[in-house]
Amino acid sequence: MRSNDQTASIEWREGGVPVSTRFDDPYFSIADGLAETGHVFLAGNDLPARFRAGFSIAELGFGTGLNLLATAMICPSDCPISYTSFEAYPMQADDIARALELFPQTAAVAAPFLRAWRAGARAFTLGPIAVELIVGDAQDTLPNWAGRADAWYLDGFSPAKNPQLWSAELMREVARHTAAGGTFATYAAAGHVRRALAEAGFDVARVAGYGRKRHMSKGVLRP
Repeated sequence: MRSNDQTASIEWREGGVPVSTRFDDPYFSIADGLAETGHVFLAGNDLPARFRAGFSIAELGFGTGLNLLATAMICPSDCPISYTSFEAYPMQADDIARALELFPQTAAVAAPFLRAWRAGARAFTLGPIAVELIVGDAQDTLPNWAGRADAWYLDGFSPAKNPQLWSAELMREVARHTAAGGTFATYAAAGHVRRALAEAGFDVARVAGYGRKRHMSKGVLRP
């Protein structure tokens, strides 16, 4: 386990799943994190069908980078897109590499990602994807972001464990930084999260979740 103010504090649970000791929450589904990403974030945002040159994805909670890798695996090589992730406590490269060993199917895209990460790069390309990690509390960094996302992955730790990342104020910033017709998807289905997103300007739907999680949420920014 490692702990300081800037990096993730990790412990490893049965099955090799990394758990944040700061938030007492796993980084991905113990059942199958990659399948969960496909169900929640990719399908929840109607990807890859919406991909086009210049498409922008933004994310709250980079974690192990698994969502990025899953996106890279389905993005056409001739379709340049951008991927911006907001993360307060980046994981160290060795911890990410250990976590990703659970998903050997990501190896081809994980290798160049890990090379960039070990070199200290927080802005790099991964195939057709221009990646930028913005380090710091999203409550401070997102308001200053100049971009707008066509699709949001809202993947912070559980609202019960990390309520600041699901606050009404931050959901308003998510909406403010969403392009016309843009979408979000999240594993979270708590009523206060859905209400905050609806009040921020999204049409919100509660739909079937992944695995043992009955529900998740997705939505489209209202005109």
